[in-house]
Amino acid sequence: MLDHGGNLRAAQQRYGGTDWIDLSTGINPHGYPAPAPAPDAWHRLPESDPALVRAACDYYGAPQLLPVAGTQAAIQALPRLRAGLAGPARVAVAAPSYAEHAHHWGRHGHAMREIPYAALDAAVDGSDVVVVVNPNNPTGTTVAPARLLDWADHLAARGGWLVVDEAFGDTAPSLGVAGHAGRPGLVVLRSVGKFFGLAGLRLGFVGAHAPLLAALDDLLGPWTVSGPAQDIAVAALRDRGWQQATQRRLARDGARIHTLLAKHGIDAHGTPLFHWWAEPRAEAFHEHMARRAIWVRLFPGAARGIRVGLPGNDAAWARIEQALREWENT
Repeated sequence: MLDHGGNLRAAQQRYGGTDWIDLSTGINPHGYPAPAPAPDAWHRLPESDPALVRAACDYYGAPQLLPVAGTQAAIQALPRLRAGLAGPARVAVAAPSYAEHAHHWGRHGHAMREIPYAALDAAVDGSDVVVVVNPNNPTGTTVAPARLLDWADHLAARGGWLVVDEAFGDTAPSLGVAGHAGRPGLVVLRSVGKFFGLAGLRLGFVGAHAPLLAALDDLLGPWTVSGPAQDIAVAALRDRGWQQATQRRLARDGARIHTLLAKHGIDAHGTPLFHWWAEPRAEAFHEHMARRAIWVRLFPGAARGIRVGLPGNDAAWARIEQALREWENT
């Protein structure tokens, strides 16, 4: 398995302590207050609830969506589906980005290349499938919707796909292309885990042309999303008041972490939910923070850098500032 954020038990086992601040995931620390699901959600088989699809289509502005057990389920299934439908493909995955995309496209007989964002235009003509994370995780890089739709049209003309992972797209709705997901060649992934702070639900959505969605649904099989997850998600996706208040809070807290990092000499960029920067001493910074029970995400190798999410309370903000002050003086 690939390394991911959120592995706080591993941090505790290695460094000890219990009062940890987890900045490693980019998940909203003030998640949606999940209501109690209906009693029958626990003992009935979780058949698909049309109310969930209606609520999700309304929230994302999409013509049609398939609920899945987190976008991870779709990320793992799409390379298998493509291989079954059309055989091996030439695949370009934007890099650096969420590592699971390249990992799974490289496992099913496809010719997979990782392409820097700046070189994607040139890669489209030589690819059957292009995968883009927008906004990108971990760097926050974005691609304009018009550019994405142009790529999708070029790929669709020869039976190809553009896969756009919008897991962190809630705080940048103007970048979203889910509203166009009914057209051939475009596959859009959306997540309930990040903005809503409900990663434990394991719920996401795939928007795509109806025949592709039907094929993916058949591949994934029945009961992919639990009954309680469906009930909670319907409430969250319909709660406009909470969504609007959360947009304001995340914008404020995102600006606050950006300012805090800059104050201590760190030129970071990203989204309201996370910030990333290239860090020459990435391993040392990660160790420095871990020794203070602050868990950040380390990116080694070619994409050497650090990603931090948002703290959840004032005490955590103060501890982070103290740790940054000490780092600056090392």
